[in-house]
This record gives sequence, C-alpha cells and structure tokens, in this order.
Amino acid sequence: MAQPHDLAHSRSVVLVVEDESDVRALLRELLERAGYDVVEAATGREGLRALYVERPHLVLLDVLLPDLDGWEALERIRDASDVPVLMLTALTTELDKVRGLRGGADDYVTKPFGRHELIARVQALLRRAPSREPIAIRYDDGLIALDERQRSAAVAGREVSLTPLEYRLLRAFVGRPEEVLAHEELLELVWGTTRGVSHSQVRLYVNYLRRKLGEPAAAAIETVRGFGYRYRPPAG
Repeated sequence: MAQPHDLAHSRSVVLVVEDESDVRALLRELLERAGYDVVEAATGREGLRALYVERPHLVLLDVLLPDLDGWEALERIRDASDVPVLMLTALTTELDKVRGLRGGADDYVTKPFGRHELIARVQALLRRAPSREPIAIRYDDGLIALDERQRSAAVAGREVSLTPLEYRLLRAFVGRPEEVLAHEELLELVWGTTRGVSHSQVRLYVNYLRRKLGEPAAAAIETVRGFGYRYRPPAG
C-alpha cells in the first residue's frame, strides 16, 4: 500500500511500484541512502493512486505485477503524466526492452540489478526531467495557445486533447519558432535522450500531433527535408 509523503519536502520523491516486499525494501534502502524520499506501492493500481496523490518526480515500475501489469500501468501513467519512468524487469530480450521504450518508458534496469547502476540511472533521469515550475504561464501566437499550468493546448480557440509526449513536442516547436529543430534536438527536448528512440518515432509522433491539431496548425509545422522540422507562427 502506498505510504504517505509530505510534498512540502524539497527532496526528490521516487515512487516504487514493486510487488515483492524484499525488493521494495532493498530499493527503499538504496534510494534513501542516495538522498531520495520513497513512496511504495505493491500493485499497479496502488501505484496509479499514489501517482495522483503524491506527484512523484520519478516512477520505478516493475513489469510483472499481480493485478495491472507494468505495460498497462505505463500506458495509464503516460495518459496522465510525463513523469520519468524507469522500468524494472526480469525480461531481458531486446523485444521487451523496445516495447517498454516505445510505450513511453524513459529507461529500464534488468533484474538482478547492480546497485550503483540503478542509482546512476535514477540520477540521470532526474537531471533530464523538466522543472515542475512552468517555463511560461501562457503562450499564444493567435493560432496555437498553451497554458503551462493546466498543460492544455488550443488551436484557434479550440481545445485539443494531447498526450504528455505530444504536449512536450508541441511546446518544443512553439518555444523555438522559425528554428529548424533536428531529430536529435527533438529527442533531447521531448524524450530526454537520444538512446533507444529512432528518427522514425519522431516522425510518427509529429504526424500524430499534426492530425490532432488539424489545419492550419498542422501545416505550420513544416518538414525540412534532411534536417528536421520548423514551426512557423502566423505573421504579425
């Protein structure tokens, strides 16, 4: 069951979703020694409840859970949040790892894990994670509007429902208008890494975003062949 936590605390909070009590205890010990506060959940559903209540800075998510497995839990986490997710799994095939990364996981560690490697991966993900404070209260160029506090987007006054990843992608475009953003830059800005994510996945999500935005906003995200993409806001 999720343990309560005081969010006024300044230390980073890690949510550990793991059904084996001995593994949870080990993870808590390692993370607390490294200076993190830990919230525990023994099932996928408990983990989702803790995600909403505790608002952790990072989720350490086991794949083999008794009720809602790690893949399903990851999908629901990504529908609700862009919190970094580190998958913990005994599944070591490349296909399993790719499945996690394509499903929205930021990284993975296989069991049995090295203690120093685990903490190093947690630290790396937290360094790359965006600040919880909004970078701007509101962006509005007359065509696309973003509200950072609400994490909402609108096109010409029409609200558009975006996943957290699609929202980050749109924010990257409007944050640097008229600039050509290479695939590698978008991987760093949106996925937080260039490892494990291909250029084809960038193209796929740009197409998802264009379809959701509709015209004329979709056309404002131009493909610059051989380089990447550029957002052209309306003139004036």
